Amino acid sequence: MGKIGFIGLGIMGRPMAKNLIKAGYELVVYDVAAAAADELCGCGAERGGSPADVAAKAGEIIITMLPNSPHVREVTIGANGLIYGVKKGQIVVDMSSISPIVSRELNAVLNEKGVEMIDAPVSGGQEKAEQGTLAIMAGGDAAAFEKARPVLEKMGATVTLVGGSGAGQTTKLVNQIIVGINISAVAEGMALAKKAGVDPRKVFEAIRRGLAGSQCLEDKAPRMFEARYNPGFRINLHIKDLWNVLETSRALNCSVPLSSQVIEMMIALANDGCESMDHGALGRYYEKLNNVSLKEN
Repeated sequence: MGKIGFIGLGIMGRPMAKNLIKAGYELVVYDVAAAAADELCGCGAERGGSPADVAAKAGEIIITMLPNSPHVREVTIGANGLIYGVKKGQIVVDMSSISPIVSRELNAVLNEKGVEMIDAPVSGGQEKAEQGTLAIMAGGDAAAFEKARPVLEKMGATVTLVGGSGAGQTTKLVNQIIVGINISAVAEGMALAKKAGVDPRKVFEAIRRGLAGSQCLEDKAPRMFEARYNPGFRINLHIKDLWNVLETSRALNCSVPLSSQVIEMMIALANDGCESMDHGALGRYYEKLNNVSLKEN
């Protein structure tokens, strides 16, 4: 397999790359922030001089973990991008959360070089990235996915091929729709309980094993009761994902009215200084809207 290329060593990419090193893989890494690359080199990785240099030095697999569609496009086909260093037979695994439209576009460009691109966004946030227990949803060529699967399994607890190019990114958008709306529903329900004079914690205990129970209820309601909004998954990142939802839905002429409402709530929170808080801070939106506090005394 040779060295794995890894580009993007931020809050998610750094622990993911470290897990690959711990699993015994050799890495060649690149990040625009030199300090991030320094940290990985301290763990035994080789430094690449640019995305093109990483592609030239890497073996079969190159991973990217970047903020959004423009960053992935720039790293792939921009100046000194992967396209200028890739070799026929390599597989680019983009684990960023971006537009499926962009994923399909970049896959087509790389295919002209004999390179497959797997879109493999993740769910689970920083904590699961550190634990190596992310949920990974992939789209792309099935044979290329099987070659990449052993590497992905070192970073994720579940690794699922859901379809062709762009299908992984579409699945991530579905995930973010459901998570955002679910957290909003938890906050809305708990605000109603508090306004009615009923203890939200007791409401939580009463409904958590029924049909209203969910991972979002389990994870986010206690955060609201404790005003514990350290990320987690940041509001500003969820806003980015919901913008991709809206872009994709418009391209497909698909109506997503609840997503449109949730992004407005999150933008209001960001404008109120909460952009780096966990998305469970939707509880704060409802507190302000209803002049209540969900925090336990």
